[in-house]
Amino acid sequence: MASPLPLALVQTPAHPSDDLDSFAFGLERLARQRPAVRLFVHPELHLATPEPATGPGGAAATPEELAEPLDGPRDRRLAELAGDLGVWLMPGTVYERGGDGRIHNTAPVYSPAGRRVTAYRKICPWRPYETTAPGNEFVVLDMGEYGRVGMSICYDAWFPEISRNLAHLGAQLIVNLVQTPTSDREQEVVLARANAITNQVFVASVNAAAPTGLGRSLLVDPEGRVRTQAPSAEDCVLTDVIDLGETDRVRRYGTAGLNRPWEQFGPGDAPVELPLYSGRIDPTTWGTGGLRHPSHETAETA
Repeated sequence: MASPLPLALVQTPAHPSDDLDSFAFGLERLARQRPAVRLFVHPELHLATPEPATGPGGAAATPEELAEPLDGPRDRRLAELAGDLGVWLMPGTVYERGGDGRIHNTAPVYSPAGRRVTAYRKICPWRPYETTAPGNEFVVLDMGEYGRVGMSICYDAWFPEISRNLAHLGAQLIVNLVQTPTSDREQEVVLARANAITNQVFVASVNAAAPTGLGRSLLVDPEGRVRTQAPSAEDCVLTDVIDLGETDRVRRYGTAGLNRPWEQFGPGDAPVELPLYSGRIDPTTWGTGGLRHPSHETAETA
């Protein structure tokens, strides 16, 4: 049985990538103000934004200039910070330089034990505007007694296959880290609710505040109800306490006591071919069994 998870969704502008001291100071202040919170979540590219005009010739630094290996100095500092505060930390996304030299938009996650437990590379960069290399693995992590959390980044939410696979891998909460300054934030709010409804999961969509983003962060429950939402683009911190075991109740009894999509297909049904994916819906594997996967991480809380 899952324990209640107190969380904080931090809607704030992007932070200068070379100033981890002030990020740490701000997080320490939040943790003092909200001592019950166990998970702090920040927006996409929160720690991947340069100061203006830092590049050659007065141009802003590029992702290539800002990227560093995942296990670099930034990583060690963030792990230490999570350990010192005894919290789960999603510090937003960073530019990661992979072993092959390609640059990824990557979301690391740190445990109260003071270590990075997983990292998710954005599968669907917003093309043609984003130039980072896409990832190709889904990430679901076990947060100890709280339950399972799946990771997605911004434009990933527009692809229902990504949320569906995270739920299939056992995610009870999908955290979508966002940096949207454009008018389509209206549609993203709808997608957060739609992905929660169709997969019967909690969804947290955490956008940046102005001037980096248009805000309107929100937390949605497994039946699509908005539990808390920022009404504007101003700085704010949304807090709530959720029981990820609620997903089991909704899946058992149905959304609004009616709809149970994860029980739609039974062992006696014929497979449904999916030409778009060169695959199929197999009734024998349809469901949310928390299937083991190469990128399924088990995180320690000690």
